[in-house]
Amino acid sequence: MRHSLPIALAILLAPALLYAFATSAKPSAAAAEHRVFEMRTYIANEGKNEAMNKRFRDHTVKLFAKHGMESVGYWVPQEEKDGSANTLVYILAHKSRDEAKKSWAAFGADPAWQKVRDESEKDGKIVNKVISVYLNPTDYSAIH
Repeated sequence: MRHSLPIALAILLAPALLYAFATSAKPSAAAAEHRVFEMRTYIANEGKNEAMNKRFRDHTVKLFAKHGMESVGYWVPQEEKDGSANTLVYILAHKSRDEAKKSWAAFGADPAWQKVRDESEKDGKIVNKVISVYLNPTDYSAIH
């Protein structure tokens, strides 16, 4: 199955991605104590990678912010063998796991998101698979 390599890539990239974020933004000690990170890997359907990236670029990132989800960063693999033709990896920061759940529920129910999703999928569903992993920083991370 072709999806195992992007998953492995996402897992291997997580420490580097979190470090990159940690060196660019320092939350307060109280906020960092409960904050949780979510690494998501999206696998687009064949021929839908550009549509997926366009939807994120033009709409999704703004809607995440509207619903309290902090975008840490978005990445694509450099090489085709790592899934560059259909993979997007990104990390969100949430105030807590409970807040993440509330944010995702609000995002999914948002009429603006539903409209964007429906309009962008007139020619077929864009995303084939979503992998979500919640992460806590270690005690030796630059983020605490």
